[in-house]
Amino acid sequence: MPTYHAPVRDSLFVLNEVLHFERYHDLPTFGEASAELVSAILTEGGKFAEEVLQPLNQIGDTHGCVRQADGSVTTAPGFRAAYTQFSAGGWGALAGDPAFGGQGLPHLIASALEEYFISANMAFTMYPMLTLGAIAAIQAVGSIEVQQRFVPPMVEGRWTGTMNLTEAHCGTDLGLLRTRAEPHADGSYRITGTKIFISAGEHDFE
Repeated sequence: MPTYHAPVRDSLFVLNEVLHFERYHDLPTFGEASAELVSAILTEGGKFAEEVLQPLNQIGDTHGCVRQADGSVTTAPGFRAAYTQFSAGGWGALAGDPAFGGQGLPHLIASALEEYFISANMAFTMYPMLTLGAIAAIQAVGSIEVQQRFVPPMVEGRWTGTMNLTEAHCGTDLGLLRTRAEPHADGSYRITGTKIFISAGEHDFE
């Protein structure tokens, strides 16, 4: 049976002996990230990857998601419970802005954990990774009102981001995309086009 062992020791070696992580304590987000805290985070995140995510990897591949008659989507057995545990553990909020409910830790630490989670179960980790991408986009170009509305529930794990990529005529060739969002005077948008796949567009997570 496949197994996965998170490379916590290797990660800590790189952080402490190669990058000398604690030298950067005067930089934003680094001040609270002591060596002891970082070690504890990576150790617990590694356990989550090994004990929760990896056992669901094959289930995700063989079972997959099921689209119900009413358009709802049921994820593979165990995924919903794992996502609840992921959110409750604050794993998606590690490097999030504290103003929106995040923990304000360096993204360097979150990146190490992302590698663990992706290696253990890519199908599951797609959901929180798309959410982080959506958060980054909103914080880069969204108004403060939009950020205040959308970012906190995504940091908390109640909402997820999506990837609206594939169209029937172009696959992943983004230069051929035809879907358009045209703004109206009332602040709404008229959406035209067809997406044949929307990753995380529907699921049974809360």
